[in-house]
Amino acid sequence: MPIQQTFAIIKPDAVASGQTGQIVSMIEKAGFRIRGMKMTRLSKQQAEGFYEIHREKPFFGGLVMFMTEGPVVVLVLERDNAIKHWRDVMGATNPANAAEGTIRKSFAKNIERNAVHGSDAPETAAVEIPFFFSMAELL
Repeated sequence: MPIQQTFAIIKPDAVASGQTGQIVSMIEKAGFRIRGMKMTRLSKQQAEGFYEIHREKPFFGGLVMFMTEGPVVVLVLERDNAIKHWRDVMGATNPANAAEGTIRKSFAKNIERNAVHGSDAPETAAVEIPFFFSMAELL
């Protein structure tokens, strides 16, 4: 499988709980190369733009509120088959259904406060990565 990039967010719940370092360690132990990483705080406009695909869903307002409540860490991860591997490391969206040893099983509070985000397809990663990173920022 060729080398691929994916996008990840360590969400406000995990940052506020001091879990950033443990999550980054899990990322590195899973064989990812971190090509870009920065801490930022999303504005309401940024969160609405990033999650535009969910605008008509009932959880949209709560998602935007959650994602703007504190700092996040955004990352570009690289390895073979990165999207699938990152989704495996994250675990199921609902931490109650996540496998032992996954980030969400270890750190998520519930389906809404689930610690991390990851691109679900190459097309999604191609939109999400430049939303937060310029090409010059990716090492």
